[in-house]
Amino acid sequence: MSGHGAPETVADGSGLRVAIIAASWHEQVMGGLLDGARRGLAACGVTETAEVRVPGTFELSVACARLAPSYDALVALGVVIRGGTPHFDYVCSAATSGITDVTVRTGVPVGFGVLTCDDEQQALDRAGLPGSVEDKGFEAATAAVATAATLRAV
Repeated sequence: MSGHGAPETVADGSGLRVAIIAASWHEQVMGGLLDGARRGLAACGVTETAEVRVPGTFELSVACARLAPSYDALVALGVVIRGGTPHFDYVCSAATSGITDVTVRTGVPVGFGVLTCDDEQQALDRAGLPGSVEDKGFEAATAAVATAATLRAV
């Protein structure tokens, strides 16, 4: 299981402004990821939040780039499920590179909650839904807040 050995990342996020940027594809999975991210921010004491929806995972990067100057941390949520064409590889690579570029270029932490799965069941297993084995929305949100809190302290 990929979540085995995950660190405890709930940090004090009081006073931080955090935006969640979420793709719209795969409504059930995205609902779980969003709920998990909201729970993660609440667990960290973040009260000033915004949510922005974009069409798909590919569009997360541009939304993160636009929002980064106005927030202390961002949470990017999406899901890409492998199909029969190379589209999966292109979208996964573009999202990863684009989100990485935003965080390195701006210095604003972005919690990476993009699921890249071979099939829908893998996505459901990681979406934080009842019966899921992992809660990647929660993990992405708490990682973003923990990183922002660390950077605030240095």
